[in-house]
Amino acid sequence: MLIDLSSIIKVMGAKIELDGDVGFDNAQFLGETYRFPEPLKINGEIYNNGKSLVLAARVTGSMKTECARCLKEIDVDVDYEIHELLSRVEDGADPKDEDIILFEGYEVELDDIAADNFLMNVSGRYLCKEDCKGLCSECGHDLNEGDCGCNRDVIDPRWQALADILNQQKNSEE
Repeated sequence: MLIDLSSIIKVMGAKIELDGDVGFDNAQFLGETYRFPEPLKINGEIYNNGKSLVLAARVTGSMKTECARCLKEIDVDVDYEIHELLSRVEDGADPKDEDIILFEGYEVELDDIAADNFLMNVSGRYLCKEDCKGLCSECGHDLNEGDCGCNRDVIDPRWQALADILNQQKNSEE
């Protein structure tokens, strides 16, 4: 979503209302994949506070990802706020200032800003339901659909020494 800011750049207190769509590409972050079948909605404003332009908006919509336990595709609601300072490169803003988003000319692209803010607000792990049982570590069966019959009490050999200590401690207490 490209926004023309020419009407507010030189006018302190001037603002532009935002009500539209921001398009995201599929994103991979922290080992998870997030897909956006439809654009997300952005509502808010960009206003001139006398020093810079302030972007204050809310982004809502839905995305698709996988359950962190059973790997089923799930729909997840997206709802986060954006609060960013914007400044034109031509106005002499410090390019090293990480708190300000620089843009050239009189237009700013909101899709990239919204995508960056999404990554700062994403949970990282989503579940299809709170009590999701996940997949069997032996055969990969979805345990939400019932037990597979595998013996999952087998201990990883790297943890066997700790299991022996815990068993000895448990037996000595009895």
